[in-house]
Amino acid sequence: MKNQGLTQVYTGDGKGKTTAALGLALRALGWNKKVCMIQFIKGDKKIGEIKISKNYLPHFSIHQFSKDTRFILKANKSDQLLAQKTLKHAEKVINSKKFDIVILDEINIAMSLKLITINSVLEIIKSKPKKLELILTGRNAPQKIIDAANLVTEMKMIKHPYYKNIPARKGIDF
Repeated sequence: MKNQGLTQVYTGDGKGKTTAALGLALRALGWNKKVCMIQFIKGDKKIGEIKISKNYLPHFSIHQFSKDTRFILKANKSDQLLAQKTLKHAEKVINSKKFDIVILDEINIAMSLKLITINSVLEIIKSKPKKLELILTGRNAPQKIIDAANLVTEMKMIKHPYYKNIPARKGIDF
């Protein structure tokens, strides 16, 4: 069981889901593991995790397919096509067995917006390589995904600076 890869879900309305996944990635990189983060719905190339992965972390790659946005409130057909392209890419990365950890960032939102199906993600979970650690992030994780996961953490918002008109800060929030 020591080398068994698990499926983890970070969900909830609180801040920190992607940050928790990045913390896990950093720890794994310290042990020479290879990590790939595939971001659904995100397309901003100027975020800190992309900058550091390109400049300092050769075993950490981040893939984005979405347009230059950080958050989608209402999805359209273009968003659906991009999410489905991202999911197909994720399947190839997972099945390539080149990585020890694959993070599917904001995939839960992609499912909740019906950009991709829950069943397609369940199939990925079920068929992933045994040693692969699979991380799914994003609010609104479907119950079927929660049931299929080995570890689920819910971030609960108690207080958030957004509601005091404090914008996201470079190096802290992105």
